[in-house]
Amino acid sequence: MGSTPQQGFTQQATPPATPPASSSSAGITAEGLPQAPEPKLTEPLFLRSTARDYTKPKSHFTNPIAPYTAITVPMPRLANSSQLDSLLKDGKIYLSLSDAIALALENNYDIAIARINLDIADTDLLRARAGSTLRGVSTGIVANTLGGTTSTITGGGGPGGTSSSAGGGGTGASGLVLSTNGGGPLPENLDPVVTSQLEYETVNQPQSNTLFSGGLTSLKTNTSTYNFGYTQGFLTGTQLGVTFNNSRVTTDNPFSDYSPDITTSFRATATQHLLQGFGWGVNGRFILQAKNDRRITDSAFRQQVLYTVNQVENIYWGLVSAYEDEQAKERALAQSTQLTSDNRKQLEIGTLAPLDVVNSDSTVASDKQALIVSQTNLEYQQLIMKQAIARTLNDPALSAAPVIPTDRVGLDRLPEEDTPVEDLVKQAYVNNPQIEQAILNMKNNEITIKAEKNGLLPTVDAYAFYGASGLGGAQNPSAINFNTGKAYDAGSFPSVGYGTVLKDLFNSSAPDKGVGVNITIPLRNRTAQADQARSQMEYRQSQMRLQQIYTQIRIQVINAQYALTNDRAQVSAAQAAHDYANQSLDAETKKYKLGASTTANVLQQGRNLATAENNLLSATAAYAKDRAALQQLLSTTLDHYGISIESAASGTVTQAPVIPGLTAPKAPEAPKPISATPPPPPQ
Repeated sequence: MGSTPQQGFTQQATPPATPPASSSSAGITAEGLPQAPEPKLTEPLFLRSTARDYTKPKSHFTNPIAPYTAITVPMPRLANSSQLDSLLKDGKIYLSLSDAIALALENNYDIAIARINLDIADTDLLRARAGSTLRGVSTGIVANTLGGTTSTITGGGGPGGTSSSAGGGGTGASGLVLSTNGGGPLPENLDPVVTSQLEYETVNQPQSNTLFSGGLTSLKTNTSTYNFGYTQGFLTGTQLGVTFNNSRVTTDNPFSDYSPDITTSFRATATQHLLQGFGWGVNGRFILQAKNDRRITDSAFRQQVLYTVNQVENIYWGLVSAYEDEQAKERALAQSTQLTSDNRKQLEIGTLAPLDVVNSDSTVASDKQALIVSQTNLEYQQLIMKQAIARTLNDPALSAAPVIPTDRVGLDRLPEEDTPVEDLVKQAYVNNPQIEQAILNMKNNEITIKAEKNGLLPTVDAYAFYGASGLGGAQNPSAINFNTGKAYDAGSFPSVGYGTVLKDLFNSSAPDKGVGVNITIPLRNRTAQADQARSQMEYRQSQMRLQQIYTQIRIQVINAQYALTNDRAQVSAAQAAHDYANQSLDAETKKYKLGASTTANVLQQGRNLATAENNLLSATAAYAKDRAALQQLLSTTLDHYGISIESAASGTVTQAPVIPGLTAPKAPEAPKPISATPPPPPQ
């Protein structure tokens, strides 16, 4: 119970269920699952405004060719924010925890990469409004910031790893396995499509038989084609298609009465799905899913911010621990060096055995080695800190500058330590983004189930069409009257202009109309049955997965509260042990100066003090990490620290976070005098 296990952020498999969870006083849903508080949605829905709204297309009105031009996505900022330079003083970076978190919100690459997912989700919404399928959005935690490890912290929970994960709002499971999400009848194409065919063809075709060519050995034909079409689908499952075809043919064939021969026709056809693909619910489902996916992406971004802020806190406390450890090692080396110097003076006057000098020299060598190890660990922790809060370390001054942490953790009791565990669990249920995403994914699963059920139906499409045709042109001068064997007299065929042809097209003089039904019935329908059954199975899986998330969060919250209690007791014990070791060393040193002790005893007490200092540093850092981990589990970090999710989404922090429970660094205290009445132990 000493530490909080890392949260299962990457476990976003198939979508979750309706509002469930566990509470002894809760009711029971229709599915027989216990009731839990509805999660609080991440607000506002669109976390950041961008130079371009990717949910809207380019308009024809301002520029007719705009929809056919590329959208340029601006280059991301690769330089550090100006705040980082302001912290560089005298070649050192003096960094508070608030500064570290603010810089991470502006510069950290994990957050910057997750930030782009917000715009990617908008492009899916644009696709859905056109009637296209969704590409999905990666909503997993980006965890490529090095978390680092340190020898000065041996306990404490909280993430800090570097493994990456990928989930997806509106996508199937990762790998080769596909889900039924997005299955069912494909929606109609909601974007209108205009087609045209403009063609001119000239043919000089040799004739193998002149009987039907009027004795000509070859026929020359020129054809001009002007065809136009318009199609559009609607959310009701209706498709409208209109064609307008025109041709102009000139020929020297004597069997053709007209040259040029002008032919025009049009047809308007409306088709309505009656069973499969019928209605707004099926054809508009991707729009609903895309909106849910955008909410999932917003929630995933909040989860990313919570994760990264917690990771930066862990790195910061690791840096503090390494910094304090390096100072403790310097004090230990200074103390052993002073003892060695005193021993050599006593050796010179003959009051000390040479073996004692050898013993103290060995301790000095060991302390030097320990200091070197501590210094390299500190330098590594400083580097880890800089890569978490900077976008580039190419600036030599920044790269070489040591990071000096200016905050220390306070040991005042948190309200969460005394809050009933059931209240903490309910708080986590409401705020945790995992639950929010699970329930939104569940809604997408429910949409998929309805679509797959509709896909079981036969295809029955009713259609109706109306059209007409017109004919015109001028008398072919080469036309022959086969009754007389001579050319027709001029005016035998009256000329009909294109305007008259169009008039005939729309005056119903040559109508073409009708109605009909197309029916397609798959006799065994095995594919649709399999997909429909699988969609139900995946939904049941997501219901159980949601219950599993509730159970995991409950255990993690309880364990985190236990961890804080244990950490506080461990800090108190380590502080008492440190005070005792400090007093013991002071007493042993005084006895040694009076000749009542030995070098070995003094060195042993020095080693005891070094061990006690290490234990105190480790216990304090573990408490700081577990305190941050509890806030992350409850998903209240942003509220407690005054972090605006909108500022994090925009990448510009206008107000520095306010971190409660911090103190300023304190100088090492001298050993407290031992009184006859020891103070009571800390509570």
